[in-house]
Amino acid sequence: MEGIPHAIPRTVEEVFNDFKGRRSGLIKALSTDVDKFYQQCDPEKENLCLYGLPNETWEVNLPVEEVPPELPEPALGINFARDGMQEKDWLSLVAVHSDSWLLAVAFYFGARFGFGKNERKRLFQMINDLPTIFEVVTGNVKQPKDQSANHNNSGKSKSSAKVSRQSEPQSKMVKISQTPKDEDESGEEDEEDDEQGATCGACGDSYGTDEFWICCDICERWFHGKCVKITPAKAEHIKQYKCPSCSSKRARV
Repeated sequence: MEGIPHAIPRTVEEVFNDFKGRRSGLIKALSTDVDKFYQQCDPEKENLCLYGLPNETWEVNLPVEEVPPELPEPALGINFARDGMQEKDWLSLVAVHSDSWLLAVAFYFGARFGFGKNERKRLFQMINDLPTIFEVVTGNVKQPKDQSANHNNSGKSKSSAKVSRQSEPQSKMVKISQTPKDEDESGEEDEEDDEQGATCGACGDSYGTDEFWICCDICERWFHGKCVKITPAKAEHIKQYKCPSCSSKRARV
């Protein structure tokens, strides 16, 4: 939510300068100002958003109340995932959403002021020459290489990424939509029995196969994702999940 009015960009160059200003502010929030940003994202507060402003500053604030909003809105509720993830993973997740938001704002201006095909292409090329916020925050800024070599390497990295994702443990998420097939490993069957006999540590309802559940790695209680404000997408980035009760206990200690 931008408290100070800014000039509305109307040309490709103006939209790009707006993009760069907002991008610089977001990078500050996730790097040099990260301690301040972390403190402002209190999970006990309402849904919060991270805004980058055209003057290279940033702010954490509630979403705008007007519907539809004047500009596309950033990811909502970034504060809820803060204590359930490793800090670097949480910052990386916010960075990815910030990259998506910047593109949405830039091309919103393009659509609003009737950019044609060539103007949209030029805007994207100007944006694409800059490292993403995610690349800056994680230190994975990719250097330009020969196109053919780059194409081959990107193919390898994508395939390796798929393998690593598939090999990650899935104990934090329970998504069962079909009757389980016969398993050779008895351990897997035992774990499934435990899940089906569980009740939500927040609302007390019994386990349901059509709902997303997550288990606290500290107290080992199960919770509906909706009860603890964790979605399947957020859970993929959580290495060790702590329920709200365990998080508050650690904070008091």
